[in-house]
Amino acid sequence: MTLAPETTDLKIQLQLEEGWLTVCDLTRLVPGRGVAALLPDGRQAALFRDRSGELYAVDNRDPFGGAAVLSRGLTGSHQGRPYVASPLLKQRFDLASGQCLDDESVRVATYAVRTTAYETRAA
Repeated sequence: MTLAPETTDLKIQLQLEEGWLTVCDLTRLVPGRGVAALLPDGRQAALFRDRSGELYAVDNRDPFGGAAVLSRGLTGSHQGRPYVASPLLKQRFDLASGQCLDDESVRVATYAVRTTAYETRAA
């Protein structure tokens, strides 16, 4: 999903088994930097926004080191595929598919991401 410049209060939502979960404001996502979000079951998701406005969410846990650090990783692209490189051992994970670009046998979970306008309710 590509986004227009922010003109409204947009929220980021992740699709979980139970439905869509609002996790943060779109303004929290700075292109090239990640944000961690705590999910209801205790897991964490790492959210990213690339320079074109595309949104991605992957599991925040690095499967090689076991720590929840992918949101702190460096982003880039390889052969047109956006990735995050773990700050631990530098393995790269495709942000769209979760596939490890350095070890085909490893993958992290991905989440569908969308934006929604913030709704206020009258009292």
